[in-house]
Amino acid sequence: MSQKLSELTDALLSAATKAGADKADALAVKGTSLSIDVLGGKLEHAERAEGVEIGLRVLVGQRQACVSASDTRADTITTMAERAVAMAREAPEDDTVGLADPSQLARDTDSSALELNDPAPEPAPDELEDHARRAEAAAADHVGVSQVQATSAGYGRDQIFLAASNGFAAGYGRTNRALSCVAITGEGTGMERDYCGESRVFQADVPSPEDIGRIAAERTVARAGARKPKTGAFPVLFDERVASSLIGHLLAAINGSSIVRGASWARDLLGQQVLPTGLSVVENPHRPRISGSRMFDGEGLPTNGRSVVKDGVLTGWTLDLSTGRKLGMASTANAARGTSSPPSPSISNVELTQGAHSHQALLRDMGTGLLVTSMIGSSINPTTGDYSRGAAGFWIESGEIAYPVNECTIAGNLRDMLMSIVPANDARMHLSRVVPSLLVSGLTIAGE
Repeated sequence: MSQKLSELTDALLSAATKAGADKADALAVKGTSLSIDVLGGKLEHAERAEGVEIGLRVLVGQRQACVSASDTRADTITTMAERAVAMAREAPEDDTVGLADPSQLARDTDSSALELNDPAPEPAPDELEDHARRAEAAAADHVGVSQVQATSAGYGRDQIFLAASNGFAAGYGRTNRALSCVAITGEGTGMERDYCGESRVFQADVPSPEDIGRIAAERTVARAGARKPKTGAFPVLFDERVASSLIGHLLAAINGSSIVRGASWARDLLGQQVLPTGLSVVENPHRPRISGSRMFDGEGLPTNGRSVVKDGVLTGWTLDLSTGRKLGMASTANAARGTSSPPSPSISNVELTQGAHSHQALLRDMGTGLLVTSMIGSSINPTTGDYSRGAAGFWIESGEIAYPVNECTIAGNLRDMLMSIVPANDARMHLSRVVPSLLVSGLTIAGE
């Protein structure tokens, strides 16, 4: 596609004005993706996709509408704008919609310091296939692995450009390289599985295929002979692999959209304690080589670090311009958007304060309980915080792993759970959500 993304957004804004829009913003995304799957040492599936998507949001008074397309011809852009304006005129009025004031817009939009775009060339399909084969072979060669269910290698590169009639115009590139392997141990109804998957912005940062295959195999073999755990109230250690889901539930509860609807168990907790004293949740959108990093948000506002929770106390909601206006607050520059939808609040790069003790030390401290390494399904009431999820992992007795477990359910209330968490010190720093293993006391486990 020879046409620049900035030219597409300019054309969309010009067409919107001609069609009768008072204000508008436009998003253009050019993407390339390549994925390879292998099975039994042979190529199972290969797929490559590339294209451009464009999106237009128009405002007519206090009414708005969004349209999108993957066709970038001039007559398509004209039709998009005309249809968007016609839709907006029929939409209900909303006095909180609108673009940012020019004084609010980001001035520094250079994303090069964030290192989101790996300059290395796109890998050839046979390179990805080789990595997938090597990961699969490493897993298959491990004693106790009966088969390797799936091994995949992938690559993606996106170019993104956002422009608006308030004068904002900026873009950036983003890359991703991933490799994953799923192994199985046992046969028939006694089969157990586990996996290892890694994703990085830079290809050079991805662990070796042999390491990924080996870890997948080790995790899988450790699950051989899994059975249901005891039923009762026990402490639960959420392994680092799944612990971020607990903080994710907190982040969902403080999202401005949930607060505006009154559909959040945290709606009355602003300025109140939501985590133990000494723990904080910090947002940092400027971490290099992290996929969630951004210099500006989906409305052109400059992103900045902030303490979402400070010393256990909830300091604010996650807001875009619209939800901020509804709540009488300023945007926290957390707007995210796609080509077919208006902005909405979203948060990505967060870090929970790490603890002073290791994962193994927390196991010893818990005595008897459950170590959760994977979760299945979800039944969470967003209004009350009642929590119930299927889980698998290992039963702990006297601080040591006794046997692997499956087919159990853990239940509690998120407000109580988060107030009792004890973090380990094993968080992986390359993730967008840096959360260590978390020990939670007094959960109900339904097993045998």
